[in-house]
Amino acid sequence: MSLLEPSPPVLDPALEKQRVELADLIYRHARTDGTFTTGVEALFVSRYSQPSDFSPSLPKPALCIMAQGRKEVRLADEYFAYDPLNYLVVSVSMPISGRVLEISPERPVLALRLDIDPVEITTLISDAGPMGVPSRPAGRGLYVEPIDQPMLDALLRLTRLLDTPKDIAMLAPLIRREILYRLLRSPQGYRLYEIASENSQTHRVSRAISWLNGNFEQPLRIDSLAREANLSVSTLHHRFKAMTAMSPLQYQKQLRLNEARRLMISEGLDASAAGYRVGYESPSQFSREYSRQFGAPPVRDLARLRMSL
Repeated sequence: MSLLEPSPPVLDPALEKQRVELADLIYRHARTDGTFTTGVEALFVSRYSQPSDFSPSLPKPALCIMAQGRKEVRLADEYFAYDPLNYLVVSVSMPISGRVLEISPERPVLALRLDIDPVEITTLISDAGPMGVPSRPAGRGLYVEPIDQPMLDALLRLTRLLDTPKDIAMLAPLIRREILYRLLRSPQGYRLYEIASENSQTHRVSRAISWLNGNFEQPLRIDSLAREANLSVSTLHHRFKAMTAMSPLQYQKQLRLNEARRLMISEGLDASAAGYRVGYESPSQFSREYSRQFGAPPVRDLARLRMSL
């Protein structure tokens, strides 16, 4: 197990002024606890005032900003923490879990999420021409990067549009494009660049990930998945684990277990029905793997979750 921490916060007066304004905007537009859509397409605001345990999700590619508080994200056995001076980028949709830290009703976590459409990245690269983005071996499909004033300024200008809805249609697409450009030009922008470049191995692995996300209940045949990605089996294994910290089989298992848990909580299915729905033929195997993933068998885990609500 490894803990990947952001760099220690350094209080910069200009950044702090922007952070305070962004926190105020989020607080006003997220009136209660939860995550909410906004008038700006793909922009979400969040407010949380109570601590929580790790909650699994399968997010879209996104840029995640903390205006107040701190959040920890888990990918397999690795942890990524981000705060107001460090943003998180999810470059490919993967099963992760997250929890908010440094939280209280008096000082809630205030966060911003901007979903990223890979097609927009591809179009931007095509329109901009050579951008001087270095080609490097791809790492994880998410990363933490220190925020700078130009990036925070662009995010602030985008969020300000929530107070002037008449300006959104004209200005939001321009500011979104600027934010994506700044992400590509950042020190770790090559990760987004590689995923958007159709001839790269990283892009091909992202196709395999997308297939698994949509077909996780089906039996996994590695040779078929490799053909889907147009990669050799050995290259797929190596690149897949480099991006997700899991083998394709481990990845599928996590998708299945997360979905089974959701089905039991939200749709009231029993363990056998949920396990069958996500692709398990053996109830005992499902129970064993569920216990390893969540620390307790399905019935006991669900009872614990309901008590915490």
